[in-house]
Amino acid sequence: MIEAGQPLIQIEDLTKVFYTDEIETHALSGVHLSIRKGEYVAMSGPSGCGKSTLLSIIGLLDTPTAGKYHLNGQPVENLDFGARSRIRNQEIGFIFQSFNLIGDLTVYENVELPLTYRQKMPSADRKKRVVESLALSFTAFGRSTAACSSRPRARRTSLNSARR
Repeated sequence: MIEAGQPLIQIEDLTKVFYTDEIETHALSGVHLSIRKGEYVAMSGPSGCGKSTLLSIIGLLDTPTAGKYHLNGQPVENLDFGARSRIRNQEIGFIFQSFNLIGDLTVYENVELPLTYRQKMPSADRKKRVVESLALSFTAFGRSTAACSSRPRARRTSLNSARR
């Protein structure tokens, strides 16, 4: 857990290089970033400038080539796959541009799904969190599939899934 005033995310001199047989692509070079708990941060820039690469590293989906990355005050560069998966499951929420909702599931089921991967969360607690997160009853909203949802509804569903 982080101490008061300490950054939630601290990145220092981060570099990411992609290698192929013939080409070396420098996606990130010397990135410094500090984000404190409760801050809202937006990233923008032209296509190919490294936004998605940086987000993949912050989300522990990829590793940097060099540099330091601390999450909750702990270094993450050398975490194994299992540790990264546990942190993603319990501490990081993802909201994708396309929302990544499963069209055959209801809105309720799309919000509940990430919680099913949490160990030691009883079904009753999971269901309560979903209803609270949606702030709607299952009967009023549960019959719509995500594929039939409007973009604003899909956005809310994706946000609720990430907040879990």
